[in-house]
Amino acid sequence: MKILLLGIGNVLYADEGIGVHFVNYLQANYQFHHPSHQLDVMDGGTLAQGLIPIICQYDYLLVVDTVNANGVGPGEVYFFDFDKAPSEIDWQGSAHEVEMLQTLTMMEMVGDRPKTYVLGCTPTVLEPMTLGLTPLVAAAVPLMEKTILNHLISLGFTMTRVADMTIEQLIPDAYKLGGTSDEYH
Repeated sequence: MKILLLGIGNVLYADEGIGVHFVNYLQANYQFHHPSHQLDVMDGGTLAQGLIPIICQYDYLLVVDTVNANGVGPGEVYFFDFDKAPSEIDWQGSAHEVEMLQTLTMMEMVGDRPKTYVLGCTPTVLEPMTLGLTPLVAAAVPLMEKTILNHLISLGFTMTRVADMTIEQLIPDAYKLGGTSDEYH
């Protein structure tokens, strides 16, 4: 099975960059291993529909992004099957978030969308030209990490911790890392 762990977001808009920052954090700190499955980790930025040719090559998709949830405060973590999104999830957040929802919906309509799960964090601030995360969203990273690692373990992956970088250490160079992808077996 080919699995894509895809970080989505705009790193220049504060908390909106959590998906990108988080996958960069995982790439910096872990190596993943599986006897037969392939895991690719990719910073998808705000490409949305431009990612269709890449996404359709996979059997399984893990999207990391911001999610808006009605009546929920910032820094809350959600992990759900895209086909069974919780009722409080509101996809009408940022422009890239709406575009990603439309992309996944279009792919589903033509039968090209892989099985999809979403790891999302509710944002605090979406301010232009703010490189970094607010304290509430940064505090959600350990739960996000535990959630995605447990899911990968449930798929039969093992992982080796290869570094001890914090997400804050990686953020200043996030704009340089765009479009990166690592492949793990």
